[in-house]
Amino acid sequence: MKNKFYKFAVTIFLLISLSSFLTAEETNLNAIKFTFLSWTSGSTKISYERAFPKIKQTGELCAGLICAGYDKYHNNPLGFTLRYGHKFFVGKYDVQKAFDGFFLRPEIIYSHFSYDAKNTQIRTLAQMTSLIGTFGYQKTFGNFIIDGWVGGGVAFGTPADTGYHHGFQLWNWFNSYNENIALSFSIRLGWCF
Repeated sequence: MKNKFYKFAVTIFLLISLSSFLTAEETNLNAIKFTFLSWTSGSTKISYERAFPKIKQTGELCAGLICAGYDKYHNNPLGFTLRYGHKFFVGKYDVQKAFDGFFLRPEIIYSHFSYDAKNTQIRTLAQMTSLIGTFGYQKTFGNFIIDGWVGGGVAFGTPADTGYHHGFQLWNWFNSYNENIALSFSIRLGWCF
């Protein structure tokens, strides 16, 4: 596992180094990204982002396959997740680098999957929707893009007994649990074109 992570980290470093030497003659308005941490928690997520530089905004749609990745809870999840977020860039903004800067992003996340329940091992359905506000920073290096964020909001539906919904985590901190408070944080890596 450590060796695979090392190889992955070296590959990412080489991509950043290579892409920093590439310069685009016109503004990149599209990006395809992979949610870097998702595969370590049981899903694989790919997103498409489109920039609207004249209004300092982007729209981002993400789809995920729940079961493609390391199953950290060992509950054999199988399903999907969808999310849409609209980024509003704040502060300094350059229309030639339409993806760069600090952003606020309201988003909606839907998660639908079955899993083996912790106590009974019976297949159980988890189906949750979350409305979250995130704050983050996005930066391009040539055509390579990195995006990180943290945020929180509300959730409703049928929760999984782990509280993890492959796109957000239900509140489970300081010896308290609340199935209506959702938290989200991650890093995405990708390519602009």
